[in-house]
Amino acid sequence: MILVWLFLLNGLFLFPSLALPGNTPWLSLEALILWAIICGLRDPERRYRVARLLAVAYAFLFLLVLADALVRESLGRGLNLYLEVGLLDAAWNLLNTNLGAALAIAALTALLGLLAGVGWLFRHGLERLAHHSPAHLGKPLWFVAGLFLAGAITPWIGSPALAFFANQASLITHTHQTTRDFANELRAQPGREGRATPLPRLAHTDVILGFIESYGVSTVTDERYRSLVNPGLEALGRSLDAAGLSVVTGRLQSPIQGGQSWLGHLSVLSGQWIHNQLAYETLLSSGYATLIDDFRSTGHSTVAVMPAITQAWPEGRLFRYDRIYDHDDLGYQGPPFNWVTMPDQYTWHRFQDIRDANEGPLFAELALISSHAPWVPILPVLEDWQSIGNGEVFRRWEGAGEAPVSLWRDPDRVREHYGQAIAYALEVAGGFAAHYLRQDALMIILGDHQPAPLITGEDASRDVVVHVISANPSLVEPFLSGELPGFQPGIRPDPQTAGATMSQFRPFLHRHFGEL
Repeated sequence: MILVWLFLLNGLFLFPSLALPGNTPWLSLEALILWAIICGLRDPERRYRVARLLAVAYAFLFLLVLADALVRESLGRGLNLYLEVGLLDAAWNLLNTNLGAALAIAALTALLGLLAGVGWLFRHGLERLAHHSPAHLGKPLWFVAGLFLAGAITPWIGSPALAFFANQASLITHTHQTTRDFANELRAQPGREGRATPLPRLAHTDVILGFIESYGVSTVTDERYRSLVNPGLEALGRSLDAAGLSVVTGRLQSPIQGGQSWLGHLSVLSGQWIHNQLAYETLLSSGYATLIDDFRSTGHSTVAVMPAITQAWPEGRLFRYDRIYDHDDLGYQGPPFNWVTMPDQYTWHRFQDIRDANEGPLFAELALISSHAPWVPILPVLEDWQSIGNGEVFRRWEGAGEAPVSLWRDPDRVREHYGQAIAYALEVAGGFAAHYLRQDALMIILGDHQPAPLITGEDASRDVVVHVISANPSLVEPFLSGELPGFQPGIRPDPQTAGATMSQFRPFLHRHFGEL
């Protein structure tokens, strides 16, 4: 019986190795040490208290390892407690919006039940191991543990639990120091990127920066998505050709994958590499200039169209937009579609109303969300843009499509819906450009990040696709200079050439559209 319970305890302590690089060891030093400790506690009450405390600690460790797996699958990186604590609200909002409050609470309840079960199993296994162990075994076990410690240099013996917490401590220290260094770097940059820089070559031009959610380069390089996304790309190309618009397409590298779109947005706007939430908050609070300031100094009105913002967004004021249009400001009267508060076609339609009401040139950032997970339902594109009105026209699709809980049981069908959602977003963007883009406008459509590794696979490029569109060929020509690699005429990027980082986009605009 001793071997059975020791095997169980050893297996539980090897579980954290799944969140660590390298091979999984066969033997856990922690299991041996706890066996020695519990054998030395012969008082049943004291042993019970210690075992219960250790069980709670192990349940917490188990939760962190599960969280690491979730972060890897959704964001393409490992768990970093220093960063993740600030994302709990966003995680709950995503869960609640996609599943509904009842199912979201049920999921959390199930998680708590799992943690309670794992804690009970750990405590019971530890107590049974002590019960079947002779009282005099404690001291020899400490000697064996010492031998195991010496053998930890081999790949067969390890201490995954301690290594996991040591890794988190190292990440916390490194992230904190990196954030301090970044703040010092911002303060030490008096150059043109650090202050508002006019863009006189765009002085009388509307500049539209539209971020398409999860529009990553895998949509054009991965065989699984080409046939799904091609119809949307072809529709985009036909719309632009019919309207006499020029288009150049390339790619940029995003700092993130799977989520936290705002980090990609700010990397493009600021010309800085915003790769985590702390860098985001540091830059916003520093007063560092962005494209928003550049265009305001050029004479543009500056607006943000944010249909996914449904609650107070106090940090929004730090962007210094003249006006932010959130969900409530956009006047949408149609139904939401799971996480998607309104379809992209309505957002583009409503944005044109904003353009029409504006006097003078406009700089606008749009966060388009129809291609946000869970990618169900996929709406048709309405040919008559004038029929969109206040969005009531979309009520005919209320409740359409299956529930996300059902769809997400099948990863292949999830990937299919992802490709279809991107195709929809592209076709809508092309329809807007064809209907409303005039000579005095530059439209830049780009992804914010690649979708989660579940969609792209592990180690996929973090590049996103960028379309630069205008009725004035001279406005798209600079993008063919080669300074931003991977750009070429047409609706597809160079599939072989990796893109520049998003942080290089603002300096590029300064060089080509800046001081005369």
